[in-house]
Amino acid sequence: MPETVNIALIAGDGIGKDVSDAAMAVADAACARTGAGALIRQPIAAGAGYFQETGNDIEPGGEEAAGDAAAIFLGAIGLPSVRHTDGTEISPHLRLRDRYQLYAGVRPVRAYPNAPQRLADPRAAGLDMVILRESTEGLFYSAAVHGRAIVDGDTEVKDIMRISRSTTEKLHRFGFKLAERRKAKGKPGKLTCVDKANVFTSQAFFRKIFDEIHTEFPDTNVNYNYVDAMALDLVRQPWEFDVMVMENMFGDILSDLAGGLVGGMGMAACAEIGDEVGLFQPAHGSAPDIMGQDKANPLASILSGGLMLDYLAETTGQERFADAAKLVDDAVDKGFAENRLRPMEFGGDMGTKAVTQAVLECVDEVLPWSM
Repeated sequence: MPETVNIALIAGDGIGKDVSDAAMAVADAACARTGAGALIRQPIAAGAGYFQETGNDIEPGGEEAAGDAAAIFLGAIGLPSVRHTDGTEISPHLRLRDRYQLYAGVRPVRAYPNAPQRLADPRAAGLDMVILRESTEGLFYSAAVHGRAIVDGDTEVKDIMRISRSTTEKLHRFGFKLAERRKAKGKPGKLTCVDKANVFTSQAFFRKIFDEIHTEFPDTNVNYNYVDAMALDLVRQPWEFDVMVMENMFGDILSDLAGGLVGGMGMAACAEIGDEVGLFQPAHGSAPDIMGQDKANPLASILSGGLMLDYLAETTGQERFADAAKLVDDAVDKGFAENRLRPMEFGGDMGTKAVTQAVLECVDEVLPWSM
């Protein structure tokens, strides 16, 4: 019998509970259908609402419990109305990234049939690429939750962009391996280094390390783009790119832009992976304006659940989790192809519960290719 695995579940704020419930329901169904191990949830209270109640942004022992789990799943964190005295929002998830060195932020960008196409060019219908965002340093090294900014009273604040060799080497190796895996699946397998090496010494260092790691993967096709040009190219010719690796802040901005190309943030799945811990979450925010109204698009969360299952296959050695991950992806693809997924986010008639139910039905209907 497959072994069970423990999942740290941080529902968080706003629509976080609704979308994380949707992700877990679909992941459970995919695991049951493929014979993968059961997912045992360990809820951890965290977020702006918890901070408002207790003065803490995560429950006592919550960070340690999250790191001890086989994976962490997070719904959404933050409420614009709840802030620290310095004006920044509540963000314990950034501390989790830092504590467990979740350096590889994997953000798939894929167009689905019958989902909104923001670009008129017909090639946009086939978009399938990945933004690889370093998630522990860069400009986010000085995020307020870490207390690293240099503050001179009310006169000046200096934030630091940190690029370290150790983290950047791991990030680029992850990127080259990801490009190799995608090429083996019939995708271009091209890796683009996105930086601002013409201006910042730290970014020139980022590119230098990229070139060094490229010598370990000489058969991988690479190219380079400055981040401002990359923003232009994501609108002008995004189909020319496959995997793009970049600094933290650049990835934060460009992944939102890329999400907009394939419908919106309700499709923006995310995995944040370190050497020993993985955290999975939709890349959208907590959307407090629609919380409790059954309007949120749960697909980013559901697809993040699929990324989590793929991660569990690698870390546990249970290949059935990979089958379950593929089943989640295929179910979403089937739902869009048959026009059975019509989220309100896209002007459709389906709320959170209806979209989730439709995906669950597709999970039951997809052919069991490897069972």
